[in-house]
Amino acid sequence: MDKYLIVGLGNIGEEYANTRHNIGFIVADALANELGAKFSIERHAFMAEARLKNKQFLILKPTTYMNLSGKAVKYWMDKENIPLENILIVTDDIDLDLGVLRMRTKGSGGSHNGLNHIIETLLTSEWTRLRFGIGNDYARGFQVDYVLGRWSTADEKILVPRIEAAVSIIRSFILEGATRTMSAFNNK
Repeated sequence: MDKYLIVGLGNIGEEYANTRHNIGFIVADALANELGAKFSIERHAFMAEARLKNKQFLILKPTTYMNLSGKAVKYWMDKENIPLENILIVTDDIDLDLGVLRMRTKGSGGSHNGLNHIIETLLTSEWTRLRFGIGNDYARGFQVDYVLGRWSTADEKILVPRIEAAVSIIRSFILEGATRTMSAFNNK
């Protein structure tokens, strides 16, 4: 049976809940909720197990904080013997407009410390990521304040359907693979 690892990046703790940087956690929660999967605290992560048709997968929210996300990804990838092509990382992206969703099967981490730590830990950037645009409406020097800031009411109206779209993209990745999913959803 094929096994997949879906990882939503974010930071644990109430002070980070519902912040732009935690969109990966928000999408992971939406996916688990749609499938009736419940999170439990496990090693390096909150983890939920789910199935889609004949596909089994883990949904992770690392407890290592963003900058050490690779630790949780590597542990669960090794423990569950999940190949790189069956890993999907959901992350925020300031280089995409709010709500834009883009899937890639490789690439650099750019300025994203969570992605960079995963690349350093896995010794490769050849894994799929779903980048969720959070926009970049901040003054020079205030990037950290922006990404750790909470969503505005106007943002939330845009986010709800985009979170649902992200869950659809993840389902497609599991059932159809990255190439078909990118063809179906990128630039839509």
